[in-house]
Order: sequence, then C-alpha cells, then structure tokens
Amino acid sequence: MSELRFTEDHEWLRVETDGSVTVGITAYAQQALGDVVYVQLPELQHYDQASEASTVESVKAASGVYMPLAGEIVAVNEQLAEQPELVNEQPLGAGWFFRFVPDQPDAVADLLDQDAYDRLLNASVDA
Repeated sequence: MSELRFTEDHEWLRVETDGSVTVGITAYAQQALGDVVYVQLPELQHYDQASEASTVESVKAASGVYMPLAGEIVAVNEQLAEQPELVNEQPLGAGWFFRFVPDQPDAVADLLDQDAYDRLLNASVDA
C-alpha cells in the first residue's frame, strides 16, 4: 500500500517497504499551526494508540502528535531538532516526525484514505 492514510487528528501515514510506517502532520495541520519553531521528538519505545508521542510548537500554539496505532517507534526525524521549519516547508516529505512498527499492521488500512480525509476537511470548513 503506497497511498497515504490519515487520522482525524490531521496526521498522515505512509507504509514503507520494510513494513514500518512513517508519520507526519498534514499540510492542513501545519497551516493551522503557523510557523513551527520547535519539535519534541518521541522516545524509541512502544506507545499505545492515541497516546501523545511528539509535540510541535509554533508561533501560535503547541500541539500533540499522537500515535495513530499502537506500536514501537523505531526512528525519529533528527533533522527536525535543527530545522523545525521543515514541517511547514515539506509536511508530506522531509518534515516527517517518526517511523513505527504497528502491533497490527493491517489496521493501517482502516484509517482514512485521501477521499475520506478530504470529506473530513470539507465538513470542518462547512461547520
């Protein structure tokens, strides 16, 4: 599965060829935050689904980045410590936060696909 999946918390997920899952925040989320000035990266450990793994701070606010599924974080984007602006500049690329190995890999497919995420965004704009 190469397409992105999304959460209602505006995180994106991409399954890598080794089975790990890369997580970042969406373009919508980084625009809502404004200029990112600091990223607290998670520890390399197991996290439960919906637990806060990372924190991103901007000129406007601080926000948590949550585990979309239970799993073991196996890599973090160390580049964000020195260049937090990558979250704004390349939210779906170099601005990724962490990679994890999900406890239940098949559960990734149950998250929002692009169409469902677009509907979520449109519903929040209409509300």
